[in-house]
Amino acid sequence: MQALAIAAAGMTAAADRLTASAQRVASADARAEKVEELKDTDYVKERVEQISAQYDYKANAKVIQVADQMSGALLNIKA
Repeated sequence: MQALAIAAAGMTAAADRLTASAQRVASADARAEKVEELKDTDYVKERVEQISAQYDYKANAKVIQVADQMSGALLNIKA
């Protein structure tokens, strides 16, 4: 079923976005020796990106759940 493949790819992309954002924040914290160096990373933007990635992941998981339910319903139809 194509919906499952598309949703799985969406979940992978969302997980990758979340990981990349978390790595940017962690690397900024690790190299920050002075308060001025923290200005390179926009923490608010990164947090919004993380929340967005989480919602994208949940939405794609819901698509998989519904597609699974639809497949089950189709299999239960009696001719």
